[in-house]
Amino acid sequence: MKEAPKKIDHIGIAVKSIEDHLPFYENVLGLTLLKTEVVESQKVKVAFIEIGSSKLELLEPLADTSPIASFIEKKGEGIHHIALGVKDIEDRLQEIREDGIETLSEKPYKGAGGADVAFLHPRSTGRVLYEFCEKK
Repeated sequence: MKEAPKKIDHIGIAVKSIEDHLPFYENVLGLTLLKTEVVESQKVKVAFIEIGSSKLELLEPLADTSPIASFIEKKGEGIHHIALGVKDIEDRLQEIREDGIETLSEKPYKGAGGADVAFLHPRSTGRVLYEFCEKK
């Protein structure tokens, strides 16, 4: 039997400006900003906001060529993806491909927080962009 994801690691939210949106999360919702970082490979600035045992991940594009900039241009700001915490990400990717699920990359790559990440194509998942996320 396949091992189910362990938890929702985070929900990614595409925003034009983290600075503009952060007061809502901190002052209105009362949540805590854990950290911000830049993921150069994706041309994105990321802010992690703690909510229980999970996180919200605000994603701000740093260039017009960022995948997040494309997303915002096509769909506007809002929920971008749901990240599922998994173990043995390469094995999980192989298993889902055997089940006919399409992925956006052949291999995992380093994402925010140093996690190994890979995305499942929304065409194979009922139009939801899922991210597998393995933290070592």
